Amino acid sequence: MALLLLPLSLLLGACGEPPVVTGAQEIPDIQVPAAPVTGGMSFREDFEGEFGSAPDQTRWSYDVGSVGWGNNESQFYTSSRENTALDGNGNLVITALRTPDRSHECWNGPCEFSSGRLSTARKFTQRYGVFEARIKVPPGRGMLPAFWLVGDNIHDVGWPECGEIDIMEFPGKERGVIYGSIHGPGYGRGGKYTLPDGRSFSDDFHVFTLHWGPDSLAYSVDGVQYKKITTADTDGHRWAFDRPFFIVVNLAVGGKWPGYPAADAVFPQRMLVDYVHVHDWDTRPGASPTPSA
Repeated sequence: MALLLLPLSLLLGACGEPPVVTGAQEIPDIQVPAAPVTGGMSFREDFEGEFGSAPDQTRWSYDVGSVGWGNNESQFYTSSRENTALDGNGNLVITALRTPDRSHECWNGPCEFSSGRLSTARKFTQRYGVFEARIKVPPGRGMLPAFWLVGDNIHDVGWPECGEIDIMEFPGKERGVIYGSIHGPGYGRGGKYTLPDGRSFSDDFHVFTLHWGPDSLAYSVDGVQYKKITTADTDGHRWAFDRPFFIVVNLAVGGKWPGYPAADAVFPQRMLVDYVHVHDWDTRPGASPTPSA
């Protein structure tokens, strides 16, 4: 079993508080359909397997430990099947538990919770393309499920120089709102998407998609684009999104942004991932997986 142990100094801000969203960074009033996928599939994970089995370890590594991850979180990530396992129905289940085991230290004392965090570091990386996952998130204050990408040079240059692309972050206290953002050297940009009619993201599965090209990143929910970030949005700093990145899926508990669970909060809390698919960047003349709007 391969373990990815990343020092705190390399992950400050990862899955942390989003960039301030103002002016041109807000969601456009008119949402437009995302462009169709045009490249071939390079990574297909449908989480097929027996109930209680581990995720495919030829594709996924466990991040084990707890250093707050730059966000003052309250969980200890484990490799236990109590925290990450298949449900036998084609889903990965990441489970956050209130744990009686207080032998692990979090930023403010013994960790109150255990959870799971998986990545494809050293097993699958890609530059450009379409990254997509179908996920059902857990409800409630203090939950922070996420689907995101990290530059594969993080061990060499640290964060944020490596770049971070948050395809989906869901602070449970906001119910119907998810965030998509980037973090790079000297800048952060992002947007948010709100479900209509007062609905909550935890009520059902939703599809979260990133269309990533050489000079832009476009974010979609259920086929609707809500944000596009380009090389013009770096305040003159280096564009960090021109090299291979690896995938991370996790369920964090607590932190400065989502807040902390109430004393009487109900556990376990579960994040269900139906699939993670990645398509290649299509280099044919005139073809592009990034929406124009």
